[in-house]
Amino acid sequence: MHKVVTVDLEKDILAENRRIADGNRKHLEDHEIVAFDFLGAIGSGKTLIIEKLADILKAKGKRPAAIAGDVSGDDDYTRFVAHGIPAANINTGKECHLDAHLVDHALEDLPLDDIDYLFIENVGNLVCPVDFPLGSNKRIVVISVTEGDDMVRKHPAIFAFSDVIIINKVDLSQAMEVDPKTLERDAHRINPGAKIIMMDARHGRGMDELVAALGL
Repeated sequence: MHKVVTVDLEKDILAENRRIADGNRKHLEDHEIVAFDFLGAIGSGKTLIIEKLADILKAKGKRPAAIAGDVSGDDDYTRFVAHGIPAANINTGKECHLDAHLVDHALEDLPLDDIDYLFIENVGNLVCPVDFPLGSNKRIVVISVTEGDDMVRKHPAIFAFSDVIIINKVDLSQAMEVDPKTLERDAHRINPGAKIIMMDARHGRGMDELVAALGL
């Protein structure tokens, strides 16, 4: 009986999250905002990539904004604000992912009429966020060669449900003795429809390809 109750409760939670996520998508569409959910482990490079995308968009006269999701602290939020873009901070406490309800509340803190693109940086985790869509138009998962060449095989679900897969810090692959092509092959095997981008975000490699993939 306990197992049945637990499974039913989980189904209810996921269904409610999907309902709120659909509401978030409608809310953003009403304001003509395109949103992207960035997932990946801590240190994979999500924040830097969002910063660089924000700079590219601002140079084109577009208006980016960001939501920073972390267990605690405001480091990423502070970086986004320093880049001159509207931002909201979400601390999840003991939860290892953002959910649609938290994003719904964060949208209340943003000037939606003054935003064209919204980047949602999820909590640094490759497992927990998988089952919790937020209402974004696309999901992007970021990994780096510093995490090893088995990261895709160990976390297949997050890659299976992402639209774009970024393999970052390829400039460090030789030092880390990791072949990026192994990560690329594993990602393609799990999700042959995803766009896979080799990137060195710090030095700009792959940014043009990402901009094209996101339609920016």
